[in-house]
Amino acid sequence: MGLRRIYLIAFCGLWLSTSEAQDKYTLSGVITDAQNKEALIGVNLVIKELKTGTTTNENGFYSLTVPEGKYKITVSYLGFSTQQFEIKLIRDVHKNIALFESSEQLNEIVLVNQVEQLNLRKPQMSINALTAKTIKQTPVLLGEADLIKTITLLPGVTTAGEGASGFNVRGGAADQNLILLDEATVFNSSHLFGLFSVFNPDAIKNLKLFKGGIPARYGGRASSVLDIYQKEGNKEGFHVNGGIGIVSSRLLAEGPLKKEHGSFLLSGRSTYAHHFLPLFDIDNIAYFYDLNTKLSYKLNRNNNITLSGYFGRDVISIANSFENTYGNTLVNIRWKHHFTNQLSSSLSTIYSDYYYGLYLNFVGFKWSSGIQNFNLKYDLKHYLNDKLTLQYGFNSIYYRFNPGKVTPISKTTGINKLKLIDKYALENAIYVDTDQRINERINVSYGVRFSLFTRLGQDQLNIYDNNQAVVFNPELHLYEKGIPIGSENYSRSKALSNFENIEPRISLAYQVNNTSSIKVSYIRMSQYLHLLSNTSAPTPLDVWTPSGPFIKPQLSDQIAGGYFKELHNGKYTVEVETFFKKVQNRIDYIDGADLIANEAIEQVILNGKARAYGLEVLAKKNEGRFKGWFAYTLSKSEQQTPGRTIDEPGINDGTWYNTPYNKTHDISVTTSYDLNSKWQLNANFLLQSGQPTTYPTSQYAYNNLTIPNYGPRNKYKMPSYHRIDISTTFRPNPMKKTGIKGYWVFGIYNVYNRKNAASVNFRTDAKTGSNEAVRLSIFGIVPSVSYNFKF
Repeated sequence: MGLRRIYLIAFCGLWLSTSEAQDKYTLSGVITDAQNKEALIGVNLVIKELKTGTTTNENGFYSLTVPEGKYKITVSYLGFSTQQFEIKLIRDVHKNIALFESSEQLNEIVLVNQVEQLNLRKPQMSINALTAKTIKQTPVLLGEADLIKTITLLPGVTTAGEGASGFNVRGGAADQNLILLDEATVFNSSHLFGLFSVFNPDAIKNLKLFKGGIPARYGGRASSVLDIYQKEGNKEGFHVNGGIGIVSSRLLAEGPLKKEHGSFLLSGRSTYAHHFLPLFDIDNIAYFYDLNTKLSYKLNRNNNITLSGYFGRDVISIANSFENTYGNTLVNIRWKHHFTNQLSSSLSTIYSDYYYGLYLNFVGFKWSSGIQNFNLKYDLKHYLNDKLTLQYGFNSIYYRFNPGKVTPISKTTGINKLKLIDKYALENAIYVDTDQRINERINVSYGVRFSLFTRLGQDQLNIYDNNQAVVFNPELHLYEKGIPIGSENYSRSKALSNFENIEPRISLAYQVNNTSSIKVSYIRMSQYLHLLSNTSAPTPLDVWTPSGPFIKPQLSDQIAGGYFKELHNGKYTVEVETFFKKVQNRIDYIDGADLIANEAIEQVILNGKARAYGLEVLAKKNEGRFKGWFAYTLSKSEQQTPGRTIDEPGINDGTWYNTPYNKTHDISVTTSYDLNSKWQLNANFLLQSGQPTTYPTSQYAYNNLTIPNYGPRNKYKMPSYHRIDISTTFRPNPMKKTGIKGYWVFGIYNVYNRKNAASVNFRTDAKTGSNEAVRLSIFGIVPSVSYNFKF
């Protein structure tokens, strides 16, 4: 569907909405948790008589404009009791709704059927939503509930391996995921090199993972969006909850600033195992801590202000000679305003910072690098009627990149002070999203995003002959660094490069019958930032760099189609999706590229392309004592960097090769069984194809050294990865005197002690002189126990 036709449909919808306004009235309000007045996101509100409905936005707000009449309204949300009420609309009505938690989810089958039909009609696809409750029930390493580890149990989502940071979506790289915490960008989502995520589950309200069909309000990454919202805090009373585990503990306090008007939330989490290392004469230290906070205040019915923040740090020290410190800092001040019961807005000013530091005492210097951004964001949502909703807005982001700075520890070290040239950029975007109901069977969501990225001036920008920072040596048949022929200094107001992109998005749902639907989507995404890393998974040392004169922005096009089916009145659901994605200008590195402290990174980078395609299956059991899901992904992820001319071979002789995160088969099974009111059993099973790798195929001797010759890139695979995790939760009766509610979680990670390969290295056996492969495994069987409490 062309852009002209999309705009024509939007115009016609606007004309129809205004022409019928005199016959229609609006029901609107905010839906909250009855216990703490926390706004609930994604609540379904259905009008059976009209076969229509809506869902609450990120502020818990809903708005539904329908013809005058008397209706029965059904309000339903997973984990909460379903409510029904009748209302007579003869004028606009503002009605706030409070839902109560329920142990029996969605008891009435009739109501489940109505809600499932609403979900089937929605054009949104390739979206997975999880609550904090689901995350906490999933067995994980060391008993520490982990958001990132939980989403890797979903179809289309993998990691580079055990203990690896980041995650990969539909064959994309880890830097192609936009991770947002209360709208602020998170540049590193892992603690302790991937053992834990930076997200404290106690402070998280819910999350959505967009793998495809991504709305136009999101941009800046080529593969996915992980949108996470923190809790706002209890507006009714003061409460404390937390947990004590083997290696870490956490504590959260929340309560009202002014009852029903304002609230605060403050949570902290930290590991403490390093305090016991001196008992074993171990000088090494490794720990992390993070803090989450949120203040919310309701000025009046139409205005609300929130301040949210996150601060986290990892510290790793080895024998007082090496210390590594890194982490994120996030701040968001947000003003939410309702102009009318159909039009609302959100204005945000956001600061995001990622810092990386090294203290190398044995060589006498300190190293620091990082990235900062300042984001101004304004969004409006307009509920025109029950058939048409518009969302539009803009955002402007200013970036400062610090590639690295070397500072001598003392004057006697012999180390000179060194500062790599800072880089600056500005990213602006405007967008419009439209959700439209064409008829009872067809619903469509379409929009467009226009983005403009400007690489701003800097000092000492290198100039190269023929503008080529990488040159090909035909005699050695190798790519080499280009030699600068000069450099220029540019003021900050000077634009070194401008990149403009139009990013159309469209998703369509066709409801076949009351229990099934077919959905298709197409999206284009632009990514202007690149993570410089030649490892299979991101590390804290990796540096972000902007597009510019020598590095082009990545452009991703993805099409997807799927079939969605609900069985036995929503007790079971089945989703089958297929996708194809291609990426232009995916960066690649010449052989032997050095990325750390490289002041001319353009000398080791070539622009290539990537593609990924696959099939995803998700089968879920949503109700009863036994719940869970089965996920299977069959996919292929490849990369190609052909020669720039017919005389150049390109990387890997210009042929397609597997990306480091290509996983042909990925199976996961997640289950939960309520034995009784006190005991719950949980289990996971994972089976994945081995990670692609490059092995030596031959060797030669030179000056008494054995030099290996390596085969084509990522032609081989490491052994398959698989494991089973189990946990059991015991909830004793609350303490009568103190009222403390607590529960124990006992878990075993990797039950059958599988030695999964994190890497495979080659060496020469000292006795036999023959070569041998050595598998490095990180974790075997790991038991855990934790106690969680609330009062």
